[in-house]
Amino acid sequence: MAFHQTPATHAAFFSPLRRAALAAAAATSFVLLAGPALAQTAPKVKFVTSEGDFVVEVYPDKAPKTVENFLQYVKDKHYDGTIFHRVISNFMVQGGGYNATYAEKKTRPPVVHEGREALAKGGAKNVVGTLAMARTNDPNSASSQFFINVKDNDFLNPTVIPPGDPVPKFEYQGRVYENTPRAQLVNAPQLYGYTVFGKVVSGMDVVNKIKAVPTGAGGPFPTDVPKTPVLIKSATLVN
Repeated sequence: MAFHQTPATHAAFFSPLRRAALAAAAATSFVLLAGPALAQTAPKVKFVTSEGDFVVEVYPDKAPKTVENFLQYVKDKHYDGTIFHRVISNFMVQGGGYNATYAEKKTRPPVVHEGREALAKGGAKNVVGTLAMARTNDPNSASSQFFINVKDNDFLNPTVIPPGDPVPKFEYQGRVYENTPRAQLVNAPQLYGYTVFGKVVSGMDVVNKIKAVPTGAGGPFPTDVPKTPVLIKSATLVN
């Protein structure tokens, strides 16, 4: 079976919160104001696709390991010839892992999850136009696959754990928990969310074209695959 990293919801439970209804979200949102983007110093990557071109900028000051990992794949030409293999018009568009014949490309070891750290530094949440890493249920499994949010996906945001050990009060999915050991919250897979490390700065109209393409089954995937492949012809560092 093909390996398919997805920004999806998780069903894992963590004690003593086993009674929580966890089916609806991977993480709750935590309100943080994003700091000003350093557009003049942020590295930019131009994607040339079969639907047109778009440019993203990435933020090493917010998620340094994630950005380094992404840019190394760009420099290695890993993304050239890959496809957007998962497109959901009211969610996100995902690519970076498979070529046009649905063969999975070889990747380097995964990168450590930096979602909470990025938020703590004023990084962006999973809102329209932001760039985040795809992964499996293991929070520290992200490698080459990325996705672009095409709507505000609050449920993908990392949950910032309040101070204290035990944590005096913690709210999750409408329930309040008191005096919870900190380690149980910090290590709960469903609270990690997805690491945002950049955003689209030009060509969002192209991303919107991609999100609107007809989809169906394709390769090893039963749904959400563009019926006409959306090819990444090249991804190039432009500054």
